[in-house]
This record gives sequence, structure tokens and C-alpha cells, in this order.
Amino acid sequence: MATAPMSFPGRVVVGFDGSAPAVRALDRAADEAVRRSTSLEIICGWPWGRHPLPDYGVTDDTGKLLYSSARRMIDGATERVRSRAAHLVVSESLTTQSAARALLRCGRDAALTVVGTRGHGGFTGLLLGSVSLRVAAHCTTPLMVVRGRSGPRQHHRVLVGIASDADTAAAHFAFQEAARQGSGLRVLHAWQYPAAPLGSHAASCHLAWDELEHLRKAAEAVPQHVAAAVRQRYPGVEVRPEAVCQGAARALVEASHHADVAVLAVHRRPRRVGLQLGPVTHAMLHHAHCPVVLVPVD
Repeated sequence: MATAPMSFPGRVVVGFDGSAPAVRALDRAADEAVRRSTSLEIICGWPWGRHPLPDYGVTDDTGKLLYSSARRMIDGATERVRSRAAHLVVSESLTTQSAARALLRCGRDAALTVVGTRGHGGFTGLLLGSVSLRVAAHCTTPLMVVRGRSGPRQHHRVLVGIASDADTAAAHFAFQEAARQGSGLRVLHAWQYPAAPLGSHAASCHLAWDELEHLRKAAEAVPQHVAAAVRQRYPGVEVRPEAVCQGAARALVEASHHADVAVLAVHRRPRRVGLQLGPVTHAMLHHAHCPVVLVPVD
């Protein structure tokens, strides 16, 4: 029932279920594999369970038909990729695992895992499906969620959101992506003045002018410092460090209007269960205007 996938270090992995968002993710994953000079593995999780349930009117013959349909679907995906990139090495895997679990397992040694925003299971208007959300919450290697515009690059710019120097790994990935694409890089740090005491009319009225200036200069130094720590390795990348006094989620979503891909660090907490995604990451996954790459950081 499962096709054994070929193993290629640093390959690109993509989840596919035949939906329109999955087709967009497939095309983007093929382009990413070509750009990285690596292979592509197409993963299709078994969506109806390992054993069809008679109580729901599913017979053995129905199970065979469902399997044949899935087999044709993933074979069609392979042919689509080969029509776009004839020399790209492509493998495919139809697994009895759930889609999210299969993608997390196969993505452990991948250079990049790619998913769409939602699959066939999502209702109309759903911004992010359960599979994409679960993979985003638990991935241990870079994950790209393909949302926003499709088609060729329009802005020739990569965006990376930086909260502090703990996000250097995301900056490294963003520099690499900009170098691969021949694009510029915007290193964006969003910050805000401390909240005013209860009853104050202005957020900064309780701070002296020199304190406000100190906070502003400290915020402006964050993207400068992170960019300086990485940029020497990528001398051909034009870098624009920038700090904006605005909420991080709003600032990044607005900045994604003018980017071809946005990169964020996601910090994993050891031994912590549940969805390890903060509000800024959630906002970008649901509202960004371009594909979003999450770079896990322990």
C-alpha cells in the first residue's frame, strides 16, 4: 500500500491531496527543489484510515477504489512536476499514516517541507487547514506554507521578521533564500513603547524624552546587529535592516504585501506539548500575502 520513498539528503518534501492549494504547493516545491539542486518527494497521507469501516457503508471494493484514485492522483502530481522540470529527481509516497504525521516524519531530514494552506477537508473560507497547522506547530526543519500570490516573483524581495538576536537562524535562512533568488532582503524588527500605567492617556507619557530615545535606538540596533552577524557570508545580497514602532503581527502582515516570501523563527520549548506557535506566527500563517517559511529554533 505504501511506495518506499527514495532517500536524498537535503531534499524538498511536499504534501499533496489534489486540492487547488496543494497544486500550488506542489508547483512551488518543484521550483524550490530546482533552485536548491536537490530532489523532490511527494507525500500523500491516507485520508480515510487504515481500515475502511463497514458501519459507514465502506466495503473492501470501495477501499480499493479509493486507493486506486489516490494512486492516480499522486501519479498525476509526479507527471505535473516532470512536465515543469524534466531533470528533477522525483519520488512519491502514498502512506497509511495521516498526512500531518507523514509530513512531520519525512520532514525530519528535509531541507524544506512545503504545504498548502488547506486541503479537501477544509471548508470554504478556512484560512489554514488542520494538517498545515499541525505541521507548522511541530516541524523540526524549515516549513513553507504556500499562501498569498502564486506565479513568478513580483517584488524581488525576501522578508525576515526578527524579534531579537535569538532569531539569527531565521536570518541565515533568509539570506540564503535571497541569494538563491537573486533578491534583496528586508530585515524587519517591530517594537512598541511600554504600555502606560492605568489611567494614562498616552502610552509614552510616563517616560522621559531620553528614555524614549534610548528605547528607540535600542530597537533600531536589533535588525542592524542581526544583519551584521550574517551578511558577510552573503556579500551579494542587498540588505535593508529596519525597525518600525508597530505591533509585530500587523507590521509583518503589511510588509508581506511587498515580499515574495517571508521568513520567521519559531522557538520550540523542550518538553512542552500543544501548539507551539505564538500570535505573530499565527497572524502570518493566516493573513500573510506571500508564502511563509517557519525556521524552528530550539
